[in-house]
Amino acid sequence: QVQLVESGGGLVQTGGSLRLSCAGSGRTFEFRNMAWFRQAPGKEREFVSGVSWNGGSTWSADSVKGRFTISRDNDKNTVSLRMNSLKPEDTAVYYCAADGRLHSSGSYYSSEYIYWGQGTQVTVSS
Repeated sequence: QVQLVESGGGLVQTGGSLRLSCAGSGRTFEFRNMAWFRQAPGKEREFVSGVSWNGGSTWSADSVKGRFTISRDNDKNTVSLRMNSLKPEDTAVYYCAADGRLHSSGSYYSSEYIYWGQGTQVTVSS
């Protein structure tokens, strides 16, 4: 069982930056890939960025490459998402998620992630 709690959302102007954090609990946190997803009003939830269980690899959606950076600290059971050069289209509720598999390859698919946080709102004003 993994429990996840996000923090760090808020209101920012276009071009600004935010850092989201996700605090995890559970003995298997360090063995699971982690990811951030987001959902804008009226749209489906979409993948943003992922990090492997050991932090050795990351993968991101094309829409955020070069702007967002995901990282993790397994000693602290945390995952972070640094978001730079924010755009109004980045406005969404951002969710932290943990892969249901252990020591697995990376995935972009929400169906692979079975543990989810409650979400944190990010609003980018134009």
